[in-house]
Amino acid sequence: MILCCGEALIDMIPTPTVSGRDGFVPHAGGAVFNTAVALGRLGVRTGMLTGLSSDMFGRQLADALKASHVDTSHVITSDRPTTLAFVRLQDGHATYSFYDENTAGRMLTPDDLPELSAQVSSLYFGGISLACEPGARTYATLLAREAKDRAVMLDPNIRPRFIQDAAGYRARLDRMMALADIVKVSDEDLHWIVPAPLSLNEKVAVVLDKGPGVVIVTCGGDGATGFMADGTEVTVPATRVEIVDTVGAGDTFNAGVLAKLHDLGALRKTKLGTLPAEALNQALAHGARVAAVTVSRAGANPPWADEL
Repeated sequence: MILCCGEALIDMIPTPTVSGRDGFVPHAGGAVFNTAVALGRLGVRTGMLTGLSSDMFGRQLADALKASHVDTSHVITSDRPTTLAFVRLQDGHATYSFYDENTAGRMLTPDDLPELSAQVSSLYFGGISLACEPGARTYATLLAREAKDRAVMLDPNIRPRFIQDAAGYRARLDRMMALADIVKVSDEDLHWIVPAPLSLNEKVAVVLDKGPGVVIVTCGGDGATGFMADGTEVTVPATRVEIVDTVGAGDTFNAGVLAKLHDLGALRKTKLGTLPAEALNQALAHGARVAAVTVSRAGANPPWADEL
């Protein structure tokens, strides 16, 4: 089982009302939630570890996970409220206003963490859950506890306005990258992580030196490149489609990569450090294909396996 660890929240999407003005409709979302749902729909055995509320929105999130065949046995439920993200869409791109104080997801502590079942073979971390305390510290604690025996993929998905303590965040992210087997970043993420005036390849080398065996850099319409510690580089183009919106594109790309590595039997700690270039190429291409379906329709709506 791939266990996705991080935020699940409600995206409040603007929708015209009968009076002509926009209202907001609640949609299940969150970066890590989207990856879990995409993996479940792709037919990979998947679970989610997150904090969910017992309120109506928490129940909506739990139902959405189950509908996409995501195991919820590692979910921690409380009576705290659900995180809400009010979305503004402009030219297909989303901006967000978050309401996250004292929420079920954000307020997780290390004492809340469950023991992981032996069925959990891989861990995925990412999103705003790595930036907001105390939950960020909790996920870092989980990674430190479990990384020795389980393959780990990390996508920081950096949102600078969430980062109140940049030095503390960078230090925690460095510790997590050192324990990860795969680090996936956008080109914008990479420039934030390594702000020095270096080339992209030099910045990737800085991240590789921190410990992961594979670094994946996505560049929007210019595709994605995987870099390995032995110097191997693999580049795949973006799959060309008519874009409706980009919500969830990176999240579903990650799911496609993880799903293909799982299918190839390569999503193991002992194998990711020496991953064959062809396996990495297949994983990146599958990620691009899955993401292309998502951006071709409204909202973070990942494809089911039979749609591919």
